[in-house]
Amino acid sequence: MNMLVAVDENWGIGRNGGLLVKIPDDMAFFKQKTMDKVVVMGHSTFKSLPSCKPLTGRTNMILSKDEKLVIEGAEVYHSISELLRAVGGYSSEDVFVIGGQTVYEQLLAYCSTAFVTKYDPSQDKADRFFPNLDILPDWEWVDCFGSGKLNHLSFAFNLYRNSNAISIHDAPLSSVG
Repeated sequence: MNMLVAVDENWGIGRNGGLLVKIPDDMAFFKQKTMDKVVVMGHSTFKSLPSCKPLTGRTNMILSKDEKLVIEGAEVYHSISELLRAVGGYSSEDVFVIGGQTVYEQLLAYCSTAFVTKYDPSQDKADRFFPNLDILPDWEWVDCFGSGKLNHLSFAFNLYRNSNAISIHDAPLSSVG
């Protein structure tokens, strides 16, 4: 699987249920990468989407503890094992984890690629964070494949690879919560 995330210099991703910043080039990259693919997110991330509706042109998979949750146009799963069984029906290259913090943390080991838009300076104090891939032993920075500026904000698109990713097709489903 893949991860898509925008982080500040402290790997902050959000505050009060929203993004720290909205960078049009990052939003365009997100759409280009995920169109006609599978996006995996937590319920809070889903609620932060425009109009609180599934992303069009994509298979939306939502992870939620709410056993009664039903979202029209999306698939809702209540455990990581349920979710992994579902994404196992797709090519791992077509699955993108898009947040939030808890979902990123729970699925990090199953992702082989992370597309990380890094920006500075930070706009606000984050209360949600992405794991710092620069210090994780299995993750390696591979490339910066573009950069830009938005007013006083500098950003760069980075590619990271996990050398020890667990395949979603080989995941030990019985031991995953």
